[in-house]
Amino acid sequence: MKETVGFIGLGGMGMAMATNLLKAGFGLRVYNRTAEKARPLLEQGAVLARSPADAAEPGGVVVTMVSDDRAVEEVTHASNGFLGRLGDGVHLSMSTIAPRTARRLAELHRERGGRYVASPVFGKPEVAAQAKLWVVTSGDAAARARVRPIQEAMSQQVFDFGDDPGAANVIKLAGNFLLGAAVEAMAEAFTLAQKYGVPRRQTYEFFTQTLFDCFVYRGYGELVASEHYQPVGAKPSLIRKDYGLIREAAAEGLVPMPLADLIHERLTATVAKGREDVDWAGFAREVSESAGL
Repeated sequence: MKETVGFIGLGGMGMAMATNLLKAGFGLRVYNRTAEKARPLLEQGAVLARSPADAAEPGGVVVTMVSDDRAVEEVTHASNGFLGRLGDGVHLSMSTIAPRTARRLAELHRERGGRYVASPVFGKPEVAAQAKLWVVTSGDAAARARVRPIQEAMSQQVFDFGDDPGAANVIKLAGNFLLGAAVEAMAEAFTLAQKYGVPRRQTYEFFTQTLFDCFVYRGYGELVASEHYQPVGAKPSLIRKDYGLIREAAAEGLVPMPLADLIHERLTATVAKGREDVDWAGFAREVSESAGL
């Protein structure tokens, strides 16, 4: 039996990732604000933690996969957070958060003899269920080595970005920006073709078999071409939060990112219109509607 890991956050991604840890032979102590969500894991042998602190074992490993910076800080060092109990253990943070938040959390753990590893992921829930995520990681070297088997149990490949705990989160934000830029580009291109009488799907099929024959253009392009934004990989409000982080990081680093500003506006409009029942790529509708389609 492998070591028992604390796992906090059982949304669509977290549930799939935790399930794969159980399949790989790790023990799990799981915590979620809505405890009922943990039932499928409990039926597979996981133990329910009654608080974030209860999910941790002194000197152990705690994985967090929660929605945003505030949530990860709350489960870490609020009144019932696991920071004090974890001691010289490792916090494996897999949420999409700001680089500065990662560095702050790393310092909090270091002050108590512990270690922090940033480890955000790329992939939708169905990819997570297949243990095919791409994982990026950075932080304390010894801690990265310790958590590598945990990361590998949830992924198809782990990419190491060194000792800076903020580095992996920069890569995650850069990746989400590139995904949004691809969706925006396809939305504009497919809409232009449609306005001139060329079907969106025909445009999609040509480009994804020639100049843009790649994973992202094929996958997200299918949604944009069909204008059917299902299933929901991530909701528009969640990725709008990520674009807020992208814009903040750009401002802090003095990096002009006008396309990020535009995509944030598209996502804001999508959320304002109550379109939360679609994948975040549904912001492409804003392009079609602006063109009168």
